[in-house]
Amino acid sequence: MKSTTSLINGILAAAIVVLFVLHFTNASTPSTAVSVKNANAQIAYFEIDSIQNNYEFFKEVKAALQSKDQQNTTTLTALKNEYIAKYQDLQKYGQSLSPVDVSNRQQELVKTEKNYAAKEQQFAAEMQEESYKRLQEVKKKIEEYLAAYNKDKKFAYIISNNPDLIYYKDTANDITADIIKGLNEAYKNKK
Repeated sequence: MKSTTSLINGILAAAIVVLFVLHFTNASTPSTAVSVKNANAQIAYFEIDSIQNNYEFFKEVKAALQSKDQQNTTTLTALKNEYIAKYQDLQKYGQSLSPVDVSNRQQELVKTEKNYAAKEQQFAAEMQEESYKRLQEVKKKIEEYLAAYNKDKKFAYIISNNPDLIYYKDTANDITADIIKGLNEAYKNKK
């Protein structure tokens, strides 16, 4: 179960980073060069892992996805146990059954195995879709908050820090604490 939870945490973290990277790279596609006109453009950043660890809405989304994953795992385990029980029953009593009964039980095993595989695929697709949808909600709330936050600050860019993308950062423009505080206050007020 811990590996599933770790997998979901990894998927969620990677998905948020990918969403931010895609958003900011798509937004800047028409003009990829840095503008020389505004040499005083300020860039701020926030630590995405801090948002993931401290933003209450994100923590609720993560918990909901983990809960759904646990429910799916429970259902799949029950189906797997049903298959194992039928298989063991056939192994144990197969010698004393008629060929027709053995054939019927083998068909049941195949049907149970196919049902398991179909459920596993269904759950994986549902989890992927649900994760994407919920992470889009998180992304939208962060974007909306950053737009409101930046009305007074006037940063040219606000980016998330990803160690694979940023090699140097000046901590003077780290707005992570402001964002976490503001996001949590906004979320608390909307509850």
